[in-house]
Amino acid sequence: MSAQWHPGQLLFVGFPGRTIPPDLAACIREGRVGGVILFKRNVGEPSEVRELVRELHALAPADAPLTVAVDQEGGRVQRLRDPWTEWPPMRALGSRSVADTARFAAAMALELLDCGFDLDFAPVVDVDSNPDNPVIGDRSFARDAARVSAHATAFIQAMQGKGLAACAKHFPGHGDTDLDSHLALPRLDHGRERLDRVELPPFRAAVEAGVASVMTAHVLYPRLDPKRPATLSPEVMGCCATSSATTAWCSPTTSRCGPSRITSPSRRAASGAARRRRRDLGLLRGGPARRGDRQARGGPGRAGRGRAASRGRVQGPLSGSGGRAPERARAALCEPPGPGRVPAGAGERGPGD
Repeated sequence: MSAQWHPGQLLFVGFPGRTIPPDLAACIREGRVGGVILFKRNVGEPSEVRELVRELHALAPADAPLTVAVDQEGGRVQRLRDPWTEWPPMRALGSRSVADTARFAAAMALELLDCGFDLDFAPVVDVDSNPDNPVIGDRSFARDAARVSAHATAFIQAMQGKGLAACAKHFPGHGDTDLDSHLALPRLDHGRERLDRVELPPFRAAVEAGVASVMTAHVLYPRLDPKRPATLSPEVMGCCATSSATTAWCSPTTSRCGPSRITSPSRRAASGAARRRRRDLGLLRGGPARRGDRQARGGPGRAGRGRAASRGRVQGPLSGSGGRAPERARAALCEPPGPGRVPAGAGERGPGD
């Protein structure tokens, strides 16, 4: 069996520590893993992260290149912290111009590309419509759909313009929940009219912007499907269907892959292996006791970055210690959050944070 068709190519996996476990290395060499996600537990000094990502890429067979991903939103969800840039949350951008958001996303992309990453599970495009929501809040750009849509579009286009794949989350909307979907199954009694008016416009904008991937939410929408959460529901997943999307959609589960949601081949240098498979992908965050959400994949891999670089779209390694974004890029943005503004323990949840 060619590595690119191995069922394991439908999975992202995580691992403990700062070195690649031998069993994972063997799986990658054999084409039995499609992607790896790094968390805070995997992050050391900048040089160590670069070398770790390089080693992961080097293990993959030529016909099934590996995609290495990270959650780097800003605010409470960012796996790379000092000496990397401490980015403010999305809400700090939502009150500014879309040009500022574009500069922010471009600088963040350059910092991640310097480490070798292929995919960033950002931005959050949920509308923060419930002040009692325990997991969204300032991770959202704003409390109205139009502003979220505008900033999401700017973020996605700027990040992917540098050659790093983005991910819009959490479809079809996690902003109005009052439960943490890592711990319980939130329920929202919204009908299609409400979704079309509030929750869905930012996702449609993200798809129109050419976002490489979309992450779904573990939320039950009983007026659309009374039995299955969005992650498993064809009715919910069909809410934003489009015949012209170039986006990899996912229907997260921990055990099996659902039908493909990719409606056409990506024109944005998405991973060749992912384009050929046209499948939804899963994510296992660690060992058997730490199984996580299924995840979208399909953004620019190493080959994609090479093509982008040949067109002059991706700059070389960043200047400054630790691979920091250029000072002038950060100076135009919001000030980073001060001490104490990042909730304790917030840095090591799953990618559906």
